[in-house]
Amino acid sequence: MAYITCEHLMLRYESLIVQKDLSFTVEQGDYLCIVGENGSGKSTLMKCLLGLKAADGGTMQFGDGLKRNEIGYLPQQSMIQRSFPASVREVVLSGCLNGRAIHPFYTKEEKARAAEQMECLNITQLADRCYRELSGGQQQRVLLARALCATKKLLLLDEPLTGLDPLVATELYSILQHIHDSHGITVIMVTHDVECAVRHAKTILHIGKNESFFGSCAEYEKSAVGQRFLGDSIQPEECAGCAHTHTQSEDEEGRSDA
Repeated sequence: MAYITCEHLMLRYESLIVQKDLSFTVEQGDYLCIVGENGSGKSTLMKCLLGLKAADGGTMQFGDGLKRNEIGYLPQQSMIQRSFPASVREVVLSGCLNGRAIHPFYTKEEKARAAEQMECLNITQLADRCYRELSGGQQQRVLLARALCATKKLLLLDEPLTGLDPLVATELYSILQHIHDSHGITVIMVTHDVECAVRHAKTILHIGKNESFFGSCAEYEKSAVGQRFLGDSIQPEECAGCAHTHTQSEDEEGRSDA
């Protein structure tokens, strides 16, 4: 059975129906990128996957031993999060709260896991630094280490490249690829960068206001919706994760999704 199976989902944003018949699966070991227009329901879908909101119709099932509290989540950063007054070690350790019983102190095993993830993300030297004093790229590494403390199975990332310069974006893509390939962790990423999505992902879920697509990257590039969506954007030589800067049309899409 797949990690996640969604069939005929209906999603509402406030009183507006943003999706009527959305179906897709997430298999163990998958690398799924969710793309699409603003207002099409990507953020609403994320909330459903995290259990923060119930779907308004259809079914969402978790299988193959995956539980919601075993999902590591890297959210979009807000100004409040960027200025959080805690040490890097404290932020990373907080990821262990996802699946633990309530007790006042972190265990030896949890501290060891946090140290392991900081070493994996090459941020051990930042352990005692204040999180809000770090650069944007360093903060994303810290939050990724935190998410990895919460899971050995599935990472859910919401626009992790927002606000990062091309070099840092390239490094983050490389880190995610290493985590996926070496540790066997399933990845679900919401991104506006469709060109990088088709370069790095295994499967694409395009959520449209009038039509959607789910399938392999090769199938997406050949599909009508994929060709139309890719064709509407300015084609740079390389994707954002491979040292391209966002186009003006992408910047204009920076407003909040549904």
